[in-house]
Amino acid sequence: MALPPSLRTSITPPELELVASEQLVEIVPLVSMERTAFISGAYGPLRPPTKCKVPLWMASNLKLKKKCHIVPPSWLNVDFLQERLLRETTDPSFSEMPFRFAEIAKILLDVAPDDLQNPDRIRSLLKDIREARQAKSREGLSKLDHNELMLPNLCAMEINEIRPFFVRGMAVLTQLTREPAQGDGMDQA
Repeated sequence: MALPPSLRTSITPPELELVASEQLVEIVPLVSMERTAFISGAYGPLRPPTKCKVPLWMASNLKLKKKCHIVPPSWLNVDFLQERLLRETTDPSFSEMPFRFAEIAKILLDVAPDDLQNPDRIRSLLKDIREARQAKSREGLSKLDHNELMLPNLCAMEINEIRPFFVRGMAVLTQLTREPAQGDGMDQA
């Protein structure tokens, strides 16, 4: 969702992708490499065809250099996503998804579509899920209460999108609920 600069008080989608790139994913290396130490930790050794867990940023880098295949997460397949889309469109609550599913899926679809089964269908299902979840979050925001907002199972990208509206809306609602109480106290004096 594109926002005007005045509402960009939260993290941008590319920044969320950077944070998500620390998630560990499985790869099948195509080259041998000794254990390598980075600031975030040590990974390896890489020995083909043994699977290995590495951060998504490292997997993406190796994939771009044609040095590995990325094993997609168990949730990044057509059957799982179709089932989640059905839940999103029939159940009023949010279905449970990995917290950073949108960012991880985008990175994998951009970098390793050849490692995914039916990437175009996956892309389409993710878009449909996103639209269904956005409609639910808009509905939740329309029922905003000054005491709380209950939207369980939101992912990082969704929280980031509604944060500016939520913060402003809660500030206005709090102000509106305080003013009548203050006015009543002055009338009694």
